[in-house]
Amino acid sequence: MKIMVTGLRGIPGVQGGVETHAEHLYPLLVEQGCTVEIIVRSGSISKHHPRTWKGIQLRRLWSPKTTGVESFIHTFITVLYAAFCRPDVLHIHAIGPAIMAPLARLLGLRVVVTHHGPDYDREKWGHWAKKVLYAGEKLGMKWANQRIVISQVIQNLVKEKYGLDSNLIPNGVAINEILDTQTVLERFNLSSGKYVLQVSRIVPEKRQMDLIQAFVKAGMLDWKLVLVGRLEPKDSYTQKLMDEAQDKSNLVFTDFQSGPSLQELLSHAGIFVLPSSHEGLPIALLEALSYGLRVIASDIPANLEINLSDEQYFSLGDIDQLVRKLQHFAAEPLDPNEREKIRNWVEERYNWSEIAKKTLTVYENTIAK
Repeated sequence: MKIMVTGLRGIPGVQGGVETHAEHLYPLLVEQGCTVEIIVRSGSISKHHPRTWKGIQLRRLWSPKTTGVESFIHTFITVLYAAFCRPDVLHIHAIGPAIMAPLARLLGLRVVVTHHGPDYDREKWGHWAKKVLYAGEKLGMKWANQRIVISQVIQNLVKEKYGLDSNLIPNGVAINEILDTQTVLERFNLSSGKYVLQVSRIVPEKRQMDLIQAFVKAGMLDWKLVLVGRLEPKDSYTQKLMDEAQDKSNLVFTDFQSGPSLQELLSHAGIFVLPSSHEGLPIALLEALSYGLRVIASDIPANLEINLSDEQYFSLGDIDQLVRKLQHFAAEPLDPNEREKIRNWVEERYNWSEIAKKTLTVYENTIAK
């Protein structure tokens, strides 16, 4: 079975929820006998990027670097390329790229679309971008041969808005080794168990400013706040955060981290916080749980779906409530046995091997119809 994949910037080691999803999923589908070709964007992946990775062919096609049209134009080119190559299934990830689903169908391709979340809710998009994303959702859902959604919230949305059924296949999480090494901690002058961690893109809907304000107000004098995510110096929101942290030595920006560096930061964190206003199904939160961390999350539907205890949620934007949660968990270190229970719980619920099997079944059903 030949699968072509589009809708992501690239893999491996490229920041983003869809990218992380693909990085975990497609090597497992290769192991199950699929031939997988992922189309990556020239604006995100250099010419020297490997052409194969874990059995996956990485095809670099041109894309503009202009935010807002990059995804649209790159997916258009990908669909034309797919029409020439004739894969068994073209898998489009995210509702922006899904606007090309009708063109793909008209060119005789079998199309699977994964809805990773209502991206039109993201704060960064303007009026016209939101309209395009709404159109992408509508056209992607209506024209796809099969639809995949990553959460019950999104499945309900698709049913209510378009009257369509979909396959619920959540994001997964890999259970990695908890590292004893502290190389990265030494680089950023961190103490094990004494820092609050957030791992996400540096964008307004991830609410880093809320977390900074709450952390400062919490008065956690022997703790630090560590924000992991790619820094774009020319971005106004990034600059706003950097200005806020300028005179605060207990606020640490690490820039983008992956591989062993990120593993180490997750292994030694005291608390993980995701205060975001928009998520599909938050991979970063699942990864934190996979390390047995105690987490605090905003009470948006996507975070609530993970079904943490009530004490681990706070009302979105409520800084004072987040302050109390931080103070509470900082005062009660996590027991090692409890940490292992958390790891086992998340492994049972969000297993990538099971997710790969379910995705393969969707492909088989797409071809059979």
